[in-house]
Amino acid sequence: MTTGTTGHPFGIDFGGSGIKGAPVDLATGEFAADRTRIATPPGGRPTEVADVVAELVEAGAAADAAVGVTVPGVVSHGTVRSAANIDRSWIGTDAVALFRERIGHDVVVVNDADAAGLAEVRYGSARDQAGLVVVTTLGTGIGSALVYDGVLVPSSELGHLEMHGKDAEKQAANSVRERKELSWKAWAEVLRDYYRMLERLLSPELFVVGGGVSKHAPKFLPLLELDTPIVPATLRNTAGIVGAAVLAAEASGTRTGPAGRSRSRAARS
Repeated sequence: MTTGTTGHPFGIDFGGSGIKGAPVDLATGEFAADRTRIATPPGGRPTEVADVVAELVEAGAAADAAVGVTVPGVVSHGTVRSAANIDRSWIGTDAVALFRERIGHDVVVVNDADAAGLAEVRYGSARDQAGLVVVTTLGTGIGSALVYDGVLVPSSELGHLEMHGKDAEKQAANSVRERKELSWKAWAEVLRDYYRMLERLLSPELFVVGGGVSKHAPKFLPLLELDTPIVPATLRNTAGIVGAAVLAAEASGTRTGPAGRSRSRAARS
């Protein structure tokens, strides 16, 4: 039996090691009930992930809840278009149709970095920031989100921009720092090139840096010497769930956000 809180959208964050879900209070950006986590099935293929999503919804979502699900890949009109860090069988999968058929709820599917970025703008480090905010997640790769005046511009994939002849994330991701055992100073020199490239291309008002390494922000952000302000993310591992829930609520017509605004234009179900 479904036990979630009536009226709260339900966000689900699909990651390589775990799939997590919770209802979200849109007034605060906080979970309205405890988060549930289930290990990602080996291989993480679409039908197996859909089974886990159904289990999370059954356990924690209200019967009338809109559901948002993140996927670590480009999502266009509900269809997954890339699979850099998930099983390649996701490519071409109509994820909205897959999840909707499995759970019987309205569903929005969104790139994981896009969801996290929107959450930081609505409730986190970039709240009330006008203009263009660039949110990057530094982890195994580099995820990115562009949010302009509170509106998400989806599927930016800035980690795959070419820098010094190859993908930026193959040089600047936190996984590279760990593998090469770089000092914070040495890593900051590489990151400086990356963020200065984004400055030249986009002229943003603010950079927000997420990913687990953001908790060490004082060790490397002050070394970047950028013209654009750059701050660590604050929602961290809750951001994907929160952003997915926000987008699900907006797609269903629910007014959202701390100021009651409904402004996102991400792909809907």
